[in-house]
Amino acid sequence: MAIARAALIPEQPSAPALVCDLPGPKAREFVARDQRVMSSSYTRDYPLVVDRAIGSVVIDPDGNRFLDLTAGIAVTSTGHAHPYVVEAIQKQAARFLHMSGTDFYYDQEITLAERLAKLAPMSGRNRVFFTNSGAEAIEAAFKLARHQTGRQHVIAFWGAFHGRTFGAMSLSGSKAIHRKRFMPMVPQITHVTYPNPYRPVEMCNSDGVVDFALNEIEHTVFRREVGPEEVAAIFVEPIQGENGYVVPPPDFLPRLRDLCTRYGILLVCDEVQSGMGRTGKMWAVQHVGVEPDIVAMAKGIASGMPLGAIIAREEVMNWPPGSHASTYGGNPVACAASLATLDLLEGGLVENAAKVGPYLMAKLRELQNEFPAIGDVRGLGLMVAADFVVDRKGRQPDPGRRNRVIQECFRRGVLVLGCGESSVRFCPALTISERQIDAAMVVFREAVGAAMRD
Repeated sequence: MAIARAALIPEQPSAPALVCDLPGPKAREFVARDQRVMSSSYTRDYPLVVDRAIGSVVIDPDGNRFLDLTAGIAVTSTGHAHPYVVEAIQKQAARFLHMSGTDFYYDQEITLAERLAKLAPMSGRNRVFFTNSGAEAIEAAFKLARHQTGRQHVIAFWGAFHGRTFGAMSLSGSKAIHRKRFMPMVPQITHVTYPNPYRPVEMCNSDGVVDFALNEIEHTVFRREVGPEEVAAIFVEPIQGENGYVVPPPDFLPRLRDLCTRYGILLVCDEVQSGMGRTGKMWAVQHVGVEPDIVAMAKGIASGMPLGAIIAREEVMNWPPGSHASTYGGNPVACAASLATLDLLEGGLVENAAKVGPYLMAKLRELQNEFPAIGDVRGLGLMVAADFVVDRKGRQPDPGRRNRVIQECFRRGVLVLGCGESSVRFCPALTISERQIDAAMVVFREAVGAAMRD
């Protein structure tokens, strides 16, 4: 769909502007109220209170203006409150808010499923199941894989984060705190090493991480724990998100695909964070030409509305009525937002991510040359991370300095988040401009300098 650039990327300020010390008096009041009633399980890196937002700009109740490089954790793919998406939401809300797609039919859900089935990174005929979130999408994929194959065992990777519901949490292998006091996990899941070329395992160098990971599956798991004929699926993130935006070597996913095909195992790709154009292609797996059997998505699919989905090959998604369902999955308002989001992504925002992402990485590599504490810069498109280390030679992570950088950025009006052990992630809206990147990098340089002096 052709969309004029003025409509594709609305005008917005390029630089932050702070009018008081942070947090301001109104923000402090909101934080105090929150602390009295909200769950203590929530993690808040800094006291940001949002009053309104547009594009990559967030304004707090005290009038401070921030440049947002988080996009609600890679959710607001078209930017905050994109007028095109807001209009679609308003029009649908005036028609009807809900009519469960599990039991009835409506155009918004059907049309979105048709578009997603065609956009899927798999050739041939595909089918779609809608959920409310990424964790629910992973749960659906888990159930579908077991149902379709009749097998029970599943393989996942250390460092993975798939969500916080029990199945998704059991597949994850990110942080012990995610599992603490929640045992036992869902059984019949084995974790293996994810090929991280920046921090290879002790038994191999960075050139051998793919061999190590795949040999662990074939020559350890299949020989010592479970036969391949009992494995339903392998769940994998094309780029590990919470583990530090780890981009595996380009031969990893094709070789993993070959392994799955050889043993009749389903390949499930978790594109919850890496999908919807974030990497400069609609799907991260498209960078290496891999076709999964099931792909899970959420986050950027509806620009901030709660929606997730799985797409599977038609021969895989052949379970009978009643096997799985969702009351709110495929909500018509969320579907309307998603259809508008796809218009914008296909109308030029994926290309913008492919253009601005390398520009961001080049700016970060300039800072890497200036600051020895920046050990690695990696990513694809607008899914980018800068890793902080004690020293580059030993690659020893420095989470303390990373955390100080995040705080210094906030104090100067730029919003970033951490990921992995010691990385700062940059996952801005796909509408972000090079001019905004320049403004953000000025602040990021100041923040790194301040953290180095501590």
